[in-house]
Amino acid sequence: MPIFQDPNGLAVKFFIQKDLSQEIQAELCESITSLGGRVEAKVPRQGYILVQPGTAEEERLRLCWTSADRPERHFVPYTYVEACKLWGKLLKQIFLENGIPIPMHIHSSITNPIARSALFSRIMHSGGDAMASAQSARVILADPNTEVFHHLVKTYQGVADKYIESYLWVKKCIEKGAVVYTPLVYKNPGGRRAGEERTQFTEQDEEHLCNWIAAKIPYKETGGRTGNRLYQQLCDLSGEPEFAWVSRHTWQSWRERYKKNAPRLDNIIARIVEEKKPTPGEKGQYGYVRQAEEKPKRPRKRKGKPAEEASPVGEFPDDMPSATLPPLHPPQEALPPMPPAIEPPHSIHHAMSALQELADVGSAYSATLPARSTVSIDRSSARKSPAEEEMEDNEDPEWAIRIGNAPPPSWAKPKRKATDDSDENEDDRNGQQKRLRLDGPSAPHPEALPHIPPQDVVTIANMHVIDRGIRDIAKDYRFTVEEVQEFYDKCGEMHITRNRFQRMRAELQARFG
Repeated sequence: MPIFQDPNGLAVKFFIQKDLSQEIQAELCESITSLGGRVEAKVPRQGYILVQPGTAEEERLRLCWTSADRPERHFVPYTYVEACKLWGKLLKQIFLENGIPIPMHIHSSITNPIARSALFSRIMHSGGDAMASAQSARVILADPNTEVFHHLVKTYQGVADKYIESYLWVKKCIEKGAVVYTPLVYKNPGGRRAGEERTQFTEQDEEHLCNWIAAKIPYKETGGRTGNRLYQQLCDLSGEPEFAWVSRHTWQSWRERYKKNAPRLDNIIARIVEEKKPTPGEKGQYGYVRQAEEKPKRPRKRKGKPAEEASPVGEFPDDMPSATLPPLHPPQEALPPMPPAIEPPHSIHHAMSALQELADVGSAYSATLPARSTVSIDRSSARKSPAEEEMEDNEDPEWAIRIGNAPPPSWAKPKRKATDDSDENEDDRNGQQKRLRLDGPSAPHPEALPHIPPQDVVTIANMHVIDRGIRDIAKDYRFTVEEVQEFYDKCGEMHITRNRFQRMRAELQARFG
């Protein structure tokens, strides 16, 4: 079954951002159609909107068409089609929270440019936002084999809405089909140590102490209220303005105060817990630490066989298709002039080779991305744009095809000829040129047509080659010349026209025999 068809056999609908280049739009239409999907002229109620991330038009489309009533309408980069083709399946949008992409930041500790590019593509194609800063990101992806990773874990250990994950976490979530953060596990707080209080405690000191213990160890049966680390951690916060009261006593004094008055203070702590009702194992509670990272298994070396050299990025295998995708945002640097004989890289397949030219991405990777638009867009004014409109349920698709002896679709019908004098003169000239071509298979020689200027002879020769190619395509794949001429006028490329009608004939042959 084609990858762009749902289990019921219906085609998945796509809408393409209108300001993309015509070459990219034509190639996207061809790829989507060949994979069983359908390109719509209006925004579908259920489907995918192909955009170029980081542009003002992408921001406008999200503002216009993001709705809680349309949870099955997704915004993805236009390279999503090529990614699904490489993976051989329709990639699920899992990095979403209430329909909004989860902001993620790729930390500079991941220095390999190929790994960064693959990580960026996987996040964007699965619904996430990989262009967030470290401050605004909900998830920070870093290399677990570096010291900065453990520093980040310690820094954000008590922040409820911040997660530090390994770069392998993205791949694990995609394989599971859901977002699962690294869980917290309980760690023994340690033993006990005797101590004495040196200054008098006030009722306010005891109130602060009970609030601290209720927040960190709300339930006494878990243990740890008389351990050293709980009170050492409290004194480490003495530099914070809200914890200025901690400096009145040493950590040993705070511990001894609770130890000697445990029955009375436990009742106060129980009342605080009853009011706040925390859940055991919540982030920030004492004793719960981040689960250790899973170490990759190393293959055993067998005797008689040389050990294979390890890849510099072992966690990203050679068969990973994401690394071969074109960069979503090419750097806006001046390029050297191209030779006249070489065509500029305008299509998706040409852009795929640009990944191999990454030289120094590293920590400056985000600099190659287009800056987000800072201009706020009003939702009411954005709706007035005529660039697109929502598709109705019973509306016919734009790329309909003729089935059996049914009349041809509207896009394939020949255009009406104008009746004014200028068009009649042009038709006369075209008729004269066609009559000249019927005299022989080759283009007429200038000496054989002394009454025609040389530049007109070249034009006749070029038109002869194009018309002959169009007739050959119509004859080989059993379509009308008008249908082939219509599509050729849109794309302007003979090989794209031939591939298009070859696939359409194969699709008709497969469906109707």
